Amino acid sequence: MVELQNVSVTYSGGVDALNNVSLKINDGDFAFVVGSSGAGKSTMIKLLLKEIDATSGVVTVNGYNLSKLKKRKIPEFRRTLGFVFQDFRLIPSMTVYENIAFVLRVLDAPLKYIRKRVPYVISLVGLHAKTNSYPDELSGGEKQRVAIARALVNDPQLIIADEPTGNIDPELSYEIVELLKGINDQGTTILMVTHEHDLVRHFGGRIINITNGEIVYDEIVTGTNAEVLPEVELAQAMENAARPRPEYAMPDETGEGAAPYVDDVIAAITSTAAEQGGAEE
Repeated sequence: MVELQNVSVTYSGGVDALNNVSLKINDGDFAFVVGSSGAGKSTMIKLLLKEIDATSGVVTVNGYNLSKLKKRKIPEFRRTLGFVFQDFRLIPSMTVYENIAFVLRVLDAPLKYIRKRVPYVISLVGLHAKTNSYPDELSGGEKQRVAIARALVNDPQLIIADEPTGNIDPELSYEIVELLKGINDQGTTILMVTHEHDLVRHFGGRIINITNGEIVYDEIVTGTNAEVLPEVELAQAMENAARPRPEYAMPDETGEGAAPYVDDVIAAITSTAAEQGGAEE
């Protein structure tokens, strides 16, 4: 569950990024967050990831009161989350398998679990044939599918997708949202930030509009085409994913080509990012 209670964020210089915001997203919900640039969407994401603290109010995510969360507990909290970057943040020197497995390696997951879980999520996003491909061999839509699989691999309670369709072809955007909808149908809470109103109108659902740091609209609407990933198709994908796969050897080192994305991925999973001053871009 995500809950903001009378939350305000004021950056240095007196800029109010969020103003007395109250919001509740229940477990299993799918919600779109929309708003223009500078409206407060990025500030909300930073709050939910515990990258910044609220100036006032209470922020609760997955049972953690972030307003009182100690620094040493942040890695534990972030393991309950999955995050999808707008620009993918795939590590160029790693294959699809290695990019996804890297998350579990950071969390010291057993090798046996990694070898079982990673092929499973790769199949769920429809990329088994690309398992050994490198990022520069993938299309934009395929890269975002890898990013979604990486967010899903640790079986998080909540996935936050920040403009996940922003860097892919428009016709592929619907495919990515359908994939997220299918994941949501299996019980994972999804919070998707987007500026693509056509997508929102098409899929419908819960729409949260932030303007000038305030929630001005929060309603459930009917989409123009409310179809989600068909249950039979998702069931088939899960059946395929459950089939035995060959074990893949993981490299001992990340390789020199990994920077700068390694730090970004690790930070999204474990460490505390530096607080950002000033208003969001």
